[in-house]
Amino acid sequence: MEHERIIYILEYLTNQTDEKKKVTVRDIQNYLASQTNLGDVSALTIRRDINRLQMTGHNIQVSRGAHNTSEYYLVRKGFTFNEIRFIVDSISINKFLSDGQKQKLIKKFEGLCSSEEVHQLISRISLNSQAAPSLNLLENLEKVHKIISQKRKINFEYGKYDTHKQINYYSKRRDMLPCNVIYFNERFYLKCFDEESQNIRTYRIDRMKHITAGEVTQSAAAIPRPDGVVLDIFEPDEFVYVTLRIRRFLLDDMLEQFGRYATVLNDDMPGTVLIRAKIGIGHGFYRWVMKYGQDMEILSPEHVRKEFAEKIAGVAALYQ
Repeated sequence: MEHERIIYILEYLTNQTDEKKKVTVRDIQNYLASQTNLGDVSALTIRRDINRLQMTGHNIQVSRGAHNTSEYYLVRKGFTFNEIRFIVDSISINKFLSDGQKQKLIKKFEGLCSSEEVHQLISRISLNSQAAPSLNLLENLEKVHKIISQKRKINFEYGKYDTHKQINYYSKRRDMLPCNVIYFNERFYLKCFDEESQNIRTYRIDRMKHITAGEVTQSAAAIPRPDGVVLDIFEPDEFVYVTLRIRRFLLDDMLEQFGRYATVLNDDMPGTVLIRAKIGIGHGFYRWVMKYGQDMEILSPEHVRKEFAEKIAGVAALYQ
């Protein structure tokens, strides 16, 4: 009975109090009388229970209210309310989770808030996406992280869309060593080292199913850290210093993407600036440059400029 009473008091303080909303011993007595079968509980007993909660590490603060009455509130450790609200908003716009999964996760964070704060957690952020939710993402992430921590090889089936908009799965059961999980462009990817081909392979985790652990491996496969700006999830062919001429209005966008790798230089042409950065060169880089059209020009190195010119000529040929 004593332990049950203390749990009820802690639950009441958790859900009904914060730095702005405090309760008295009388409030706690009324709650216990109306919501539990504990009957009348003396004020002395409640104060003693609160002292025990404080001694066990719960940060219950006491302040003086009207008529010199003691008022109690629980200062929660861990997440602040603004942090919880940010996490809940992030969950609500996650396109990989079903509505049921979102509600289940949000409910857990509601347990860390007072009842007044719960009403403020209602997300006002909407997701502009036509993609169907991936229902296996959380389960897949858990399996993948576990296999990586166990230093085992990984087996799974991997899916790709066909022309009927159906995902067809095929088996990946070669000597695949999972290395790390990467979040890129709002998707989770698994980087693997393929012992057979000695190449790095990249797989979307939400497209995987029937994930199982293979044999324990003694060899550690590590993905080398990028030696420059990475504009694609797939491994670049090389990293080189690239000089780009861009329209002035693109400068903010470039600095956000290139970060510490970027150097800004003045340009003789009006309305433009030069950006120099070490960038990973591959198909993803050329597709990225294409989307800026005439607002971006590759100045150097010459072999990158020449290869891009060939790709542009190939595109133009399609429309002749």
